[in-house]
Amino acid sequence: MGSEEPSDHRQASKEHKWRCAMEEELESIRSNKTWQLTTLPPGQKPIGLKWVYKLKKDSAGRVVKYKARLVAKGYVQRPGIDFEEVFAPVARLETVRLLIALAAQEKWELHHMDVKSAFLNGDLSEEVYVTQPPGYEKKGDEDKVLKLSKALYGLRQAPRAWNSKLDQTLVSMGFEKCPLEHAVYKKFSGNSTLLVGVYVDDLIITGGSSKEIAEIKERMKRKFCMSDLGLLSYYLGIEVKQTQSAITISQSSYAAQILEKCGMADCYSTKVPMEPRQKLSKHSKNPPVDATMYRSIVGSLRYLVHSRPDIAYAVGIVSRFMESPTTEHMAAVKQILRYVKGTLDYGVVYKFSEMGLQLRGYSDSDHAGDVDDRKSTTGAVFYLGSNLITWLSQKQKVVAISSCEAEYIAGATAACQGVWLGRLLADLMKKEVEPVSLKID
Repeated sequence: MGSEEPSDHRQASKEHKWRCAMEEELESIRSNKTWQLTTLPPGQKPIGLKWVYKLKKDSAGRVVKYKARLVAKGYVQRPGIDFEEVFAPVARLETVRLLIALAAQEKWELHHMDVKSAFLNGDLSEEVYVTQPPGYEKKGDEDKVLKLSKALYGLRQAPRAWNSKLDQTLVSMGFEKCPLEHAVYKKFSGNSTLLVGVYVDDLIITGGSSKEIAEIKERMKRKFCMSDLGLLSYYLGIEVKQTQSAITISQSSYAAQILEKCGMADCYSTKVPMEPRQKLSKHSKNPPVDATMYRSIVGSLRYLVHSRPDIAYAVGIVSRFMESPTTEHMAAVKQILRYVKGTLDYGVVYKFSEMGLQLRGYSDSDHAGDVDDRKSTTGAVFYLGSNLITWLSQKQKVVAISSCEAEYIAGATAACQGVWLGRLLADLMKKEVEPVSLKID
């Protein structure tokens, strides 16, 4: 029981650590003045609550925390009636890599902060009622409900409410939202630059002044209940190692988990992720395989691509057969897994470059590589100095009638990415936009 996640509160209440986790969650909600007990008004319908349990583990797979979350059954809410705005921006992972590359180039430290029960800080503009928490109903008032003044996890408008609250807080501290990436905030004071990247409740903080970073941390702690995780070491399943000379990102533990899930932890490795000139078709005559399992594995590999540009092309190819995969397609996926097995510790290294903050891009394409619709594949990468910050491999949306046209289409895609990166970099570093070098084919 201690190493498994319970399915409901009755099962969880038998284990001391899970009971403590539920009490901690309720105490956080009460201290935040999230709700008040009341009688349900006529015409209103309360939203149900449920407990969700999760074992939080470190990069080595060790349990570091028993986490219980009280979640609203937001799927019963109706748009336009129960809520209006729901969208909340998060930083793209290519933006996160840009921040890491900037930190390596400028020799800044990357710091990590986590907001405890982040969504509970969001203020609600709508009138929302929920049932009492399962297992914690107030004796004598079991028929009453809870009126929410702040958001709960699971509510459709909760991400938006939290993001608005965080935005107001950072702006009040002198930060300005980046117009090209709404989850990144910047602050300039004299010659000092401070940058904050936001992914829901995870904050990456970097800049040239350690004193200012410490001040921002203290102010955030006074405003929210936050965990100061120190130097960035683990972020969204990505392992980050910071040294004096370089910053390295990898997903070794995540890759090992994928192999374990697929039953290939002890497989033989291979030297290439896909056989050269291999062609796969949607009209394969081979026997079908479990589509759900296939999609799960390919989805996991797509997330692994965030630190592994070497498998981007192969994963892009096998992603085209999610609808009706066959044994032929699964064999190609297993080839990638065998390659990952032999390259578990691969990642991307960011370090100081004599080239400075110069952006360089490269694009390439094949011609009519897809045997089904004869569309070509675009490949592009961009470097900041000598540091690789973004890469892509995707099928083109139109059919190119010549290899020259395929190269132009790939070049246009890369140029759009380069223009955005150039403007984002100029905005974050408060300088003029410089031309981006793009080499085609």
